Amino acid sequence: MKRRDALKNLGFATGFFVATPTLVSLLQSCTSDVKTWVPEFLTEEQGVVLTKLVDIILPKTEGLPSATELNVPQFIDKYIKEVVEDEDQANIKTAFNKIIGILKPNAEDSIDAVTEENYKALLDKYMLVKGDVDEEREADLESLIPTKSEFLNSVKMMTIAAYVTTEQIGENVLVYDPVPSQYYCGDLQELTGGKAWSLDNSLVI
Repeated sequence: MKRRDALKNLGFATGFFVATPTLVSLLQSCTSDVKTWVPEFLTEEQGVVLTKLVDIILPKTEGLPSATELNVPQFIDKYIKEVVEDEDQANIKTAFNKIIGILKPNAEDSIDAVTEENYKALLDKYMLVKGDVDEEREADLESLIPTKSEFLNSVKMMTIAAYVTTEQIGENVLVYDPVPSQYYCGDLQELTGGKAWSLDNSLVI
């Protein structure tokens, strides 16, 4: 079965991420240094924006690496290229360009001049929470192009899902048990000290 056929309904558009061996392999194949990384599908400018967004969503903290340190931007770029359908790929690029247009209204400006505060303001304005109304979607219910809020929320979901599926987080931060046939019944605090299980079949965000 082709990789795209096996995975096409998972991930970016749905917010549902299944850690299949194929998908984990795709994630583990992303090993580029973020400073020298050249996107395979996105433009270089879109790659810069994605890199900044994922590190604001999951920044480096004491004891935990940032999203970029675990190659999350590379994975999202590769996922869009290898899994997402052609029409959806075009819609994602259109959504990316809408975001870039907000970050730098003057197309001649360099994306590198956009500050972290600009990115945070973008997320604060367009990242909706449960119960919020997406006015852009309400104004055009039929459009297949993600709204700014839908797009940014999809980036957030894919960032978190990819991050917790990496080997480093799965084995060193979450509770790792390589025997999927075993079942545990009890209080999570008692079983794992409150930590989530690694190698869970699916992650819904």
